[in-house]
Amino acid sequence: MKRSLIFCTLFLFFVLQLCAQVTVMNTQVLVVGGSTGGTAAGIQSARSGATTLIVEQTTMLGGMLTAAAVSCTDGNDGLKSGMWQQLREALYKHYGTTNLASGWVSNTCFEPHVGDSIFKAWAGVEKKLTVVYNWYFDKALMKGNKITGAAFINQKGEHLMVHASIVVDGTDLGDVFASAGAGYDLGMEAPGYSGEKEAIEKNNIIQDLTWSAILKDYGKGADKTIKQPAGYDASKYYCSTSDAPCTDKPYQLDTRKVLNYGKLTVTDTLHSKFMLNWPVHGNDAYLNVVERKPVEREIAYSTATNQTLGFIYFLQHQLGFKNIGLADDEVNNGMAWLPYNREGRRVKGVVRLNINHIKKPYQYDLYKTGIAVGDYPVDHHHGQYPGKVPAIQFPKVPSFTIPLGALIPSKMEGLIICEKGISVSNIANGTTRLQPVVLLTGQAAGVLAAQCIAKKIQPGKIDVRAVQNELLKMKCYLLPFCDVDPNEASWNPIQQAGALGLIRGVGKSIDWENKTFFYPDSTIKNAELENNLNGSSGKSVKDNQRLSNDWLTIQQAKKMIGQHAAYPGSIFYLANHKNINEVTWKDKLHLTNYNEQRFITRRELAVLLMYYAKGFINCRVDLFGKRLR
Repeated sequence: MKRSLIFCTLFLFFVLQLCAQVTVMNTQVLVVGGSTGGTAAGIQSARSGATTLIVEQTTMLGGMLTAAAVSCTDGNDGLKSGMWQQLREALYKHYGTTNLASGWVSNTCFEPHVGDSIFKAWAGVEKKLTVVYNWYFDKALMKGNKITGAAFINQKGEHLMVHASIVVDGTDLGDVFASAGAGYDLGMEAPGYSGEKEAIEKNNIIQDLTWSAILKDYGKGADKTIKQPAGYDASKYYCSTSDAPCTDKPYQLDTRKVLNYGKLTVTDTLHSKFMLNWPVHGNDAYLNVVERKPVEREIAYSTATNQTLGFIYFLQHQLGFKNIGLADDEVNNGMAWLPYNREGRRVKGVVRLNINHIKKPYQYDLYKTGIAVGDYPVDHHHGQYPGKVPAIQFPKVPSFTIPLGALIPSKMEGLIICEKGISVSNIANGTTRLQPVVLLTGQAAGVLAAQCIAKKIQPGKIDVRAVQNELLKMKCYLLPFCDVDPNEASWNPIQQAGALGLIRGVGKSIDWENKTFFYPDSTIKNAELENNLNGSSGKSVKDNQRLSNDWLTIQQAKKMIGQHAAYPGSIFYLANHKNINEVTWKDKLHLTNYNEQRFITRRELAVLLMYYAKGFINCRVDLFGKRLR
């Protein structure tokens, strides 16, 4: 009896110990990963009213912008959209300047710890948001085809289990949706699969990653030379600058200019800092550990960290920059906490954005479901792959929009994707992966998650216009019209008219910063408006020859809208066009120079169209951009 009692006591003790190591939490929205997209999603979800938890494996928020030390951003310089613009304004305020173009690679360069402090300040004021750090994602919790939460593990072997109504995958590599059993793609694609002529073949090659670092100039006479890293080979870094030895094609810029590539805006102006993320014989590295568990990747990453440490040693020892060393006040003593993963898994979503949609958006309807914007060219890094990478002819593209359906996995409930793993082709990933795009995608994911909670629906059942309408309130671009500022009174109706397909922009490929112009003060032809109106109503144009190619007047615009208002299911109220007079034009539309015989501008037309419309939110479309009646 006594022995049995001792056994039971010991058994109960071990059970209690086991239970004590598992922490259980409940929340409405769980965001796995405080990445760039995950941080934005978590903050926005809480702002939008949902009780939200972010679980992050480092001690920083912001992912590639902060913990991965890639704090010189790419693209979206002229798009003052949503949380991206909010971040820039916070940086302007911190540094006391509106010019963050300290490095020549970017117009927005900042210290990672400053970005982290901004994100944490935003998170700290949200009463519905909790952030926990130092937990690695372990596995998805499932009930049938629905994700119900996630399990995490830390370096101590302790376990955390979180139950949630909606889970947002904010991991760099798509760990959550892979664990949940969602379909995904990894690597390059064959043209027959992707539907893109630029695609070459199916393989598992991903882009090079970079283990970035932040360097600091400690001043003349300082010697910050690091210990020679394991496996150091100076020849790996030949041709990285014009000062370096070179047996092939020398790089044209000297070492100082190469460092200035990622020169950061700094608080302490006595010491310059530099982001070391240099692709030319520098610290890019090929390493594909995507299919390993997050907690198991750390050892494998030593290849990438040694590549970066080797480059730093080369700069110091071979090129004489001993005074420039790892910044002791940034990230992990100068080294990033995370790799800059340019590519991982890409979920098979309800819709899939490919390069055709980006090149010629108006041949498709996905642009009507836009929730985030980007303007960077297609850019893949493959310089460090040990074999032969098929040559891809990257197309020139205009600026573009991310469709809402790319955030939603097909055949799975309860899950939203917000990082690089959204549903895109391998080639399209080369532009959708950039920091501002991902930040804005994350913000949209936060709105989507909160609306799913409020309406008690699954992501696949969401009202596209409801999400877009909330984003517009936050001055988030649905379409990347670079020539209309969000502070302009006509910005909202222009964005709405654009998303309805009533007035189309003109996309142009312009080097490293592509654009789509609305041309708000230009005129428009009768035929263009008639075609767009027919497209919005689903009415076909039987005889294009009958459409006038004259420039549209105010009177003609009113008449045309009035005619379309008579069609069954029209998005316009059946109102007499005479209801628009000089008083209405001025007092209701807030426009000037009312003269029915003059040509109407595209800006004025957008305002007029949305005045007649039955409300943007009532002009519904499905996730493919098709009109819902």
